Amino acid sequence: MDQAVLESGAFSFTSGDRELIVSGAMQRIETPAAGGEDPGSALQKALAQAFERARQAGQENPVIVGAVPFDPREASCLYLPEQSQWRTRDMTREVAGGNLPELLEQQDIPGELAFKRSVEQAIVNFRHSDVRKAVLSTQRELVFADTVDVDTIARNLRAQNPNGYHFRVPMADGGTLLGVSPELLVRKEGASFVSNPLAGSVKRMADPEADQRNAEWLAASEKDHYEHAFVTSDIAARVGEQCLQLNVPARPSLISTPALWHLSTRIEGTLIDPGVSALQLACRMHPTPAVCGYPTELARRLIRFVEHHERGLFTGMVGWCDAAGNGEWVVTIRCGTIKGKRVRLFAGAGIVEASQPEIEWAEVQTKLRTMLRACGVSQ
Repeated sequence: MDQAVLESGAFSFTSGDRELIVSGAMQRIETPAAGGEDPGSALQKALAQAFERARQAGQENPVIVGAVPFDPREASCLYLPEQSQWRTRDMTREVAGGNLPELLEQQDIPGELAFKRSVEQAIVNFRHSDVRKAVLSTQRELVFADTVDVDTIARNLRAQNPNGYHFRVPMADGGTLLGVSPELLVRKEGASFVSNPLAGSVKRMADPEADQRNAEWLAASEKDHYEHAFVTSDIAARVGEQCLQLNVPARPSLISTPALWHLSTRIEGTLIDPGVSALQLACRMHPTPAVCGYPTELARRLIRFVEHHERGLFTGMVGWCDAAGNGEWVVTIRCGTIKGKRVRLFAGAGIVEASQPEIEWAEVQTKLRTMLRACGVSQ
C-alpha cells in the first residue's frame, strides 16, 4: 500500500455531528463481500483474523473501514487502521475550499440517447419477464488542466451539503472515493438496528411554492410509491428472520437534500442475536432494490445486459464496523472518484414500467448536481 494512502485522514466518515477519522498503517482487506452475512464466509474469516492481529497489537476494539462495490463478488476496498477516533464536527468551520484547475472537457457515459435507449430496453423487458424494477446508472467524466485537489472538493461538498453522510475512501488504484450519501443502509448498536432506504425522488426548486408543489407531487406519486415499496418489502424480507421485532411503517415520509426530495422509510428492528455485526447485516441487505432492482438477481442480469460501463464502488456501501459488531453503512451514492486530473461522477435512477426515458435522464442529471457543484461545474 502506498504511503500516501496511509496518511492520517485518508479515510473519514461523518454521521450527524460526529466524524470518524483514522490514522496509522492500514491493513488492506480485498476479500469479496459476497455471502458476507455468513459467519463462515471468506470475508468474515478475513475480518476475524484482522481483528485478532489488531488486538494482539494492543487495540482494544479495532475498526474496519472502507467500501464494498455494487457487485459484492468484486474485490472489497476495506482497511484496518492502527488508530481510529470519533470527533465532534465543527460545522461552522466547514467552508468552501477554493478554486479547482480549469475544466478542459466533460463527457456523459453513456450519452443521453444511449441512456434513454437503455431505459426503453428495460421497460420492454419488464413486459416479458419477472423483473419489476431495474436501477440504471450514468457517469460524468471531467478532465481538468491540472491535478485536482481532493481536499478542495471535500471542503466544497461539506459547505454545500452540511447534512448527510460524508465519506472519503482511499482506493487501491491511488484514487479517492468521495461523496455525501443521504441513504442509511444500516446502523447497528447492540441488538438494535435502523435502516433508512430511499426510493422515489423529485428535483428541489429555488422558489418555495414550486418546491412545495414538487414535494406534494412526490408524496402522491403512484409510480414512486410503487418503486419505493419494492425496497421496503425486500429489506423486511431479508432481515425479518433475524429479528425479535421489526417495525416497517406502512407509508413512506418525505426527506430532502439540497438537490432532491426523496420518499423515505425508517425501518427499526431488534435482533435475535446481538452478536450479528453491522457489516453482516449490510451484506444481507446489499444490494437493495433502491440501487439494483427487483427481484435482485434478475434485475442484476438486466443491468449487465443494458448497462455497458463498470459501476465499481458506486451503488455499493461505505462505512465502518468495530470488533464488537457495531457500525454504520450507507449506500454509495452522490459520489465520485478523483485521480490526478480526472474526476468521475455517478448517478442512477430506478426504472419501472411507468417510467419515461426523458424524465429518468433529467433525474440522473439532477443527482449529478451535488458533486458537480462541489467541483465548481455548472450543468
